[in-house]
Amino acid sequence: MGDYPYAMKFNTTQRRLFVIAPAFLALTGCATDADSGFSGDASSVNEITHSLWTYSWLAAAVVGVFTAILIVWPAVFHRAPKNGPEFPKQTQYNVPVEIAYTLIPFIIVAGLFYFTIVKQNEIVTPQENVKHEIVVNGFQWSWQFTYLDAGEDKTVTGTPAKPPVLVVPQGERVRYTIVSNDVVHGFWIPEFMIQMQNLPGVTNKLEFTANKLGDFPGRCNILCGRNHAQMLFTVRVVTPAEYETYIANLKPEVEKASQS
Repeated sequence: MGDYPYAMKFNTTQRRLFVIAPAFLALTGCATDADSGFSGDASSVNEITHSLWTYSWLAAAVVGVFTAILIVWPAVFHRAPKNGPEFPKQTQYNVPVEIAYTLIPFIIVAGLFYFTIVKQNEIVTPQENVKHEIVVNGFQWSWQFTYLDAGEDKTVTGTPAKPPVLVVPQGERVRYTIVSNDVVHGFWIPEFMIQMQNLPGVTNKLEFTANKLGDFPGRCNILCGRNHAQMLFTVRVVTPAEYETYIANLKPEVEKASQS
């Protein structure tokens, strides 16, 4: 074979299969596992954004595979022939190709931007069917949850050593007031596809309905200082009756603690 690698022994059809077959396998794998662990009905936010999440990953997979093919194709099919010139024919200034690889990414980004804005506006628009209100206060380095619809405000404050539990009712919309009294934190519940920043001096509002019973982990996802990794909490979704019982039995003088 001289100075040429073993790949030169493959015929044209075999080499094309060598490039294209992995692409189809990759797309098939992405299609069967596009959710990446998220469900479409864990919360009202999932119901809105899950399709955008899924199709964004599928679009990224298609673009990635297509780009990989464009990288590999010239190396396999445009090699210098064994007895030909030292370099293959050089091509430059292909205006249609340059327009295509400028226009196509712009269309993709514009499409993702448009659908993201549509979904985001649907999530953050206030609704009239809110049944409960909870203040979520992030501080270095834990969380404080204050239930405003409890007759009297009742507060649960956690510590890095003892993360707090945020109890919410299943199937009932809750409005969360997101605040911080020191630095920037991130109120993040991965299973619910929800994240909103706790900003000092700024009050953010978030509404959603939890649909599934159970415990779901939450954490701060903004680097906020020495014990950032310990800034955890648990969302516990219970039945409406269990929620009412929890609120009735919550004793502010026992549960409320200092933030030290």
